[in-house]
Formats: sequence, C-alpha cells, structure tokens
Amino acid sequence: MQKRNDIMSVDAMMDERFGKVGTQEREAFRKEAYAYCVGQIISDARKREKITQQELAQRIGSNKSYISRVENGSVEPGAGMFLRILGALGLRFEVTQPLAFG
Repeated sequence: MQKRNDIMSVDAMMDERFGKVGTQEREAFRKEAYAYCVGQIISDARKREKITQQELAQRIGSNKSYISRVENGSVEPGAGMFLRILGALGLRFEVTQPLAFG
C-alpha cells in the first residue's frame, strides 16, 4: 500500500487557510460561514413555503433587498429579526435545557 502525502487533516487545512483557532482571521471566517448557513436555512425554508423574497420581506416589514442579502450571507440578522423571519415562515425556535445525567 502506498502512502499518500497529499492528504491532510481538516484541522490542518483550516489552520492553513483561515488561521489558527482564536485568531482574527479564523473568527472572521467563522462569522462568514455562520451567516452563510443561516442564509441557506432561511432560503430553503422560504422556498419550501413557496413564497418570494418580496412576500417574506412584506411579512416581516422589510424589503426584498434585505432578504436577498440575508439569504446570500452578506447580512446576518439580529436575534429579533431572525425570530420574525422564522415566524413568518411558519417555523419556531426552541431553547431547551439538555438532560443532565450523573
């Protein structure tokens, strides 16, 4: 079996591309990735509900441009706006306490 030298761990790849955990570069990447994921969740939910960006914007008292920026990860909605968006899409946000074992 031949050893491959071109394989690296995900952690090493992330460190190389975006800096070590805790650095400004890595934190900026994390925030960007989080905003993108939130945008995709909202976009997928909106499409499942078969409503346009304009319709969603009207439901939350915003505009289509804002919804577009949220969905493409350019803007990360604050907590209040995120909850309004979820409500407008018929979704709910639930905070639960994990079960304690011991």
